[in-house]
Amino acid sequence: MSLESVREFLAQHAPDVPIIDQGRSTATVAQAAETLGVAPGQIAKTLSVRIGEEVVLIVARGDARLDNRKTKDAFGARPRMLGHEETETLTGHPVGGVCPFGLLTPLPVYCDRSLKEFDIVYPAAGSRTASASLSPARLAELVGARWVDVCQRAEDVSAAPPPPPPSAAP
Repeated sequence: MSLESVREFLAQHAPDVPIIDQGRSTATVAQAAETLGVAPGQIAKTLSVRIGEEVVLIVARGDARLDNRKTKDAFGARPRMLGHEETETLTGHPVGGVCPFGLLTPLPVYCDRSLKEFDIVYPAAGSRTASASLSPARLAELVGARWVDVCQRAEDVSAAPPPPPPSAAP
């Protein structure tokens, strides 16, 4: 059903955007990148997040991590990831196939600027085996997304100096 809602959405709004059904799992960034033969960053992962009382979707490059401080600065509250059941109930898509297309419940969508580093990105298409292929600008346009800066690339996180050790109590 979820893949079908994405097919219907794209048929109506963007019939030129292909859906690639690989027939094997693309549920994780690593699996999707390997299956599609692209860099992990080109996988456009969709995060289902509660910020304060609002649920939003944030689409980011696959190798980026949501930055709590940036998200709080952008939205005024810390983000909390939704659980699998709530994500599927609200989006209509299974975890591993969540995307901003063909949503069961209308939700605000934000695209992290990290996606702009690529000409083509590959968001899931409502299934753990299917992806779409389109430019980041087209993705944002199709779903009425606003651009935000709320992520850090994984390598930027690992390159950061380690936090200082806790001070010993006297």
